[in-house]
Amino acid sequence: MALLHKAELHPTKLELLTGWLPAQPWMPSRVDDHGQAEPLERVAAFRFDDPAGEVGIETLLIQSGDAPVVQVPLTYRAAPLAGGEQWLIGTMHHSVLGERWVYDASGDPVYASALATAILTGSSEAAQYYEVDGRREAVPSTARVVGSGTVDAQVDPIRSLEVENGRVTTVVRAGVITLTILRTPTTASGVPTEQAPHERTPAPTGTATIATLTATWDGHPQPVVLATAG
Repeated sequence: MALLHKAELHPTKLELLTGWLPAQPWMPSRVDDHGQAEPLERVAAFRFDDPAGEVGIETLLIQSGDAPVVQVPLTYRAAPLAGGEQWLIGTMHHSVLGERWVYDASGDPVYASALATAILTGSSEAAQYYEVDGRREAVPSTARVVGSGTVDAQVDPIRSLEVENGRVTTVVRAGVITLTILRTPTTASGVPTEQAPHERTPAPTGTATIATLTATWDGHPQPVVLATAG
């Protein structure tokens, strides 16, 4: 369960990402008639739980113009992540929680644990609520995700990891588990969401046996693969 706050953010999440995303090797973009990058648009989002209740874990699905949708997992922390300097995107002020450190979640062990758990145990996104005057108001999710694993799977917390960014994926190696984050979500046919067939990229190898996290979102009912675990 994720408890949200009706708060103001400075800068906003998209403002913070505007300066960071263009430098990422997996970020496609489109430019307007003046040669400027098209603004970022939030397509959908979902959250995972941090069992300790300390770290916010949110994945944004983002698009720039008519470029393919990309997934951008983020973690929000009340203090810097030890040893996580290279994954820091920036800080923002939250009108309820104060200063928040925002990280590329692929380098955050808390996110890796949550992602591995969702995939391998067949679980889904966290239910979201606003807490208002001592009562909770449900917040409808704009994206639905589900893992392909089994509920009795045992997943140990991830403490350390190695990350490799490519042009299509981010690979997170954490002991015996390798997580592959498909930055441009793909259908079973291997065609990136909102991308033309001639720009086809391969689907994850062995998707019949490798555990997956798939998603649908408002306006996109066809399931796409977001990540795999093997």
